[in-house]
Amino acid sequence: MFVLSQFLYRLAFGMACGMACAPPRQVTSGYFRVHLYVVLGLNTLAAMVAMTVPELAVWPAVIGATLSYLGSVIWLYNCPRAGRVALLAVALTAVLGAWQAIGLGPNGALAAHWLNYLAPVTGGWLLGITMAAMLLGHWYLNTPTMQLAPLQRLVLLIALAVVLRAIVSAWGFGLTWSTVGPLATHTVTFLALRWLSGILGVALLTWMTWQTLKVPNTQSATGILYVAVIATFLGELTAQLLSAGSAFPL
Repeated sequence: MFVLSQFLYRLAFGMACGMACAPPRQVTSGYFRVHLYVVLGLNTLAAMVAMTVPELAVWPAVIGATLSYLGSVIWLYNCPRAGRVALLAVALTAVLGAWQAIGLGPNGALAAHWLNYLAPVTGGWLLGITMAAMLLGHWYLNTPTMQLAPLQRLVLLIALAVVLRAIVSAWGFGLTWSTVGPLATHTVTFLALRWLSGILGVALLTWMTWQTLKVPNTQSATGILYVAVIATFLGELTAQLLSAGSAFPL
């Protein structure tokens, strides 16, 4: 349940950040309004999960769900400044929800290493920005006259997220190696899957998306981003499962 809670909070955090990075002057307000309902659903599910785990507080998810609904109402009336504030507030509650589980795992105090506070931020950023970019690419089907600049910005942010996530994961692997020595064979196998899918695979798909947007072809780029979303889901879930038995993020 800790892994599911972390995943939901991280995805909600990243999606809120990704939408906040999209320029409202170039993206119609419907994009923000509709997809805040997705974040609302993530927070609602996170609240239901927290109710089954006594160690997890419910308030981050409840506040996040409430702010998501209020944010959708704000975007309904096309108030971009207040809407961005609402998105950032949702992101803040989500990352606080993710941080509350640090130190509750089997490694206890060791898991409170500062690197573990960066893992939800970088992992959530990668998950959510990729999802937000895919949804924005899909939104071009509804509003084909939108400029390409907003989608290109999110693709560049995905590339930055991949780099930051790779640094945190590599650093965590180095600390784990220095602490416990060589890892078991099955751990190395899942670690390879984590990197091939969640880091290297996403990096390649991000480059392919960027090249496709040069054509330009938003429909094909969106299809590539669909695959990138699946790759980030697989990579980050594998990383969370590996990190659950380690004192450092992998």
